Amino acid sequence: MSPAPTPPSRRTLLTGAAAAGAAALVGLTGQNAQAATPAPATGGAQDALSQSVSRHTHIFYYPWYGNPDFSGQWRHWQQGSLTPPDDIASNYYPVLGPYDSGDLHGAVGQHMRWLRQAGTGVLVSSWWGQGSYEDQQAEVVLEAAARQGLQVAWHIEPYDGRDADSVVADIRYISGKYGDHPAFHRDPEHGHRTAYYIFNSLLTVDWSALHQVDDQAIVMAQTWDLTRIGDFGGAYTYDAIATHNTPDWTEVAAFCADRGMVWAPSLGPGYLDDRAVPGNTTPTLDRADGATYDQEWAYALASGNGDAPPDWVSITSFNEWHEGTMIEPATAHTPGTLDYLDFEGAYGRHGRSAQTAYLDRTAQWAARFEAERARHRRANPR
Repeated sequence: MSPAPTPPSRRTLLTGAAAAGAAALVGLTGQNAQAATPAPATGGAQDALSQSVSRHTHIFYYPWYGNPDFSGQWRHWQQGSLTPPDDIASNYYPVLGPYDSGDLHGAVGQHMRWLRQAGTGVLVSSWWGQGSYEDQQAEVVLEAAARQGLQVAWHIEPYDGRDADSVVADIRYISGKYGDHPAFHRDPEHGHRTAYYIFNSLLTVDWSALHQVDDQAIVMAQTWDLTRIGDFGGAYTYDAIATHNTPDWTEVAAFCADRGMVWAPSLGPGYLDDRAVPGNTTPTLDRADGATYDQEWAYALASGNGDAPPDWVSITSFNEWHEGTMIEPATAHTPGTLDYLDFEGAYGRHGRSAQTAYLDRTAQWAARFEAERARHRRANPR
């Protein structure tokens, strides 16, 4: 088998708020979130399914990893000329080690238990074209998600030759191949259509062909430029660095509300890709022991139209290890020679409890988001 191609860095494709966010969370959940006891990371299916999830909280998921023990070769972990399993293409190291995205009963099954613990009801799976490695893992992701009562939407990446016509064909292909699966995402609030996020949608100018699939797809543009989203069903932002800079999203939220489109601002805990992309000089985003994540959640939830919360939020990410945006548990205890970061100290937590700090904080914010949505519905009945 030929070695897996090295993907481009997402950052090369993308161009007291923290304290206020933490205080807002404490006030609206009625508890001190920093002192909260984490939910168990494992357990029976009945225990997991008894936990509620937010169908309006979407999280980006990457099924592009591979290792020799499971699929015969390393994929992605070796980016940046690293030598897994000792050292990997990330400034963090997963608790599960450099896993394989096809391992249904191992890593992928654990991912879905963690996603349920985090309260995220929809994972948005990275997809690089028909027949790609990520496409080949789709059945595994769907099956694992179904076991935890989660749904799978799709993140259509900028594969070679992607344009509006190919995306229309992709939507028909994905729907035809996977649409009968119980975990296949459909949103009852938007005509039971499926979400398709288009990463770096600005690469294509004319997206008018998307109207051919208006009846089955909510196609999301990755921009808040109003001149570039008219043919889409909604908009998202992906970039956590941009969110940290508190851009003005007033116009895009109103634009989407006026046209029945979905507004799904993105947020994340931090950004660091120096090990995966050696020599990078572009900005990083420090996690600040969780304060960055709180700030971005608070900002995103306040970015709806008027006093309304946004339709969805999209989290960057569950497991994008190259860019250090993941909330998947990390450890600094590794077999290699390089130093790795972890989540020690996040939200005042230490040791094994710190490993799941971002999962549990996500669950609290997702619960607040659903409470805000319910409050707005009560105040504005149809």
